[in-house]
Amino acid sequence: MTITTTERNRPFRVLSDGWVCAKRNLIKIKRVPEIMVFVLISPIMFVLLFAYVFGGAIDPGLGLDYKEFLIGGIFAQTVVFGATFSGAAMAEDMQKGFIDRFRSLPMSRSAVLVGRTGADVVYNVLSLIIMALTGLAVGWRAHEGLPKMMAGFGLLLAFAYAISWIMAWIGLIVPSVDVINNASFIVIMPLTFVSNAFVPLRDFPAFLKPFVEWNPVSAVTQAVRELFGNVPDRAPEPEAWSLQNPALYTLIWVVLIVAVFVPLSVRAYQKASAK
Repeated sequence: MTITTTERNRPFRVLSDGWVCAKRNLIKIKRVPEIMVFVLISPIMFVLLFAYVFGGAIDPGLGLDYKEFLIGGIFAQTVVFGATFSGAAMAEDMQKGFIDRFRSLPMSRSAVLVGRTGADVVYNVLSLIIMALTGLAVGWRAHEGLPKMMAGFGLLLAFAYAISWIMAWIGLIVPSVDVINNASFIVIMPLTFVSNAFVPLRDFPAFLKPFVEWNPVSAVTQAVRELFGNVPDRAPEPEAWSLQNPALYTLIWVVLIVAVFVPLSVRAYQKASAK
């Protein structure tokens, strides 16, 4: 079978058109500055709230300061919440008819999705920078050096990027922005709070522990704590394989989510643009 020049250049076209769409989403910050306010203020609020409100009530054990235990969980929660921008934006574009306009343009069909999820990465990078600075201000430190700290941030961004594709798919199949906001809240709240992000595993009831152990949010939280050096050396090894190998388990989830929801999102977008 002969591969045409157009087919050979298709991946480059998707990336090029996706970058244009990503810039379009980022330019919206100038027109709707409230987006940037949420991106910057929310991480600060979460760090301060949990550090000073719950810091005196929760003991992570083994002499570990709660602020160091907390920051990995706050990072995980915030990037997952930040990934919901894709779903809300896609639902808004559907509702306002922008999908019909994109259909008339000479551009790759999947570029809109690539640009939208790519813009989420930029939002999450800003959130991580603000959270890291706020964490340093309240006493958090990364003890394993810059390479491992950057690896932890990279893992968080990869996980958030995968979640963005789930939210983009939901945003394409729901009728309004209100529905996507409610749907994302219902999904994300249990994932983040029924995890080891804010409370040690030992403090959960026995019937919840299996869910906490295999929850991907627990895995990414455990992974970044290890990469940041926020796990005491004498801490007992977790019993579940998912927490014994948290970085690998997180990457497995990233690959599975992307493999499933990228095709689903592209198909849903094609159906929506064909109406």
